[in-house]
Amino acid sequence: MTEMTIKEASQDQKWLLHVDGSSTAQGSGAGIVITTPQGEDLEFAIKFDFKASNNEAEYEALVIGLRMAHETGAKHLLAYSTLS
Repeated sequence: MTEMTIKEASQDQKWLLHVDGSSTAQGSGAGIVITTPQGEDLEFAIKFDFKASNNEAEYEALVIGLRMAHETGAKHLLAYSTLS
């Protein structure tokens, strides 16, 4: 596990969360990018240990991304997903 230090942001600054989940015959996973108010991108790739549809993988990516953003101290978050 990698430890990271995030510069403190004021309470009103916006964080961005971009997620994308995918499922193929080889497995499912997600890409997550959290952008700090200072413009620093925190990029993550996750492989799931379970079968999932594209929509399920996308929902999992969103939930994981929200948890990760919360753990980094994000208070105001704009989340983006390709879910329709």
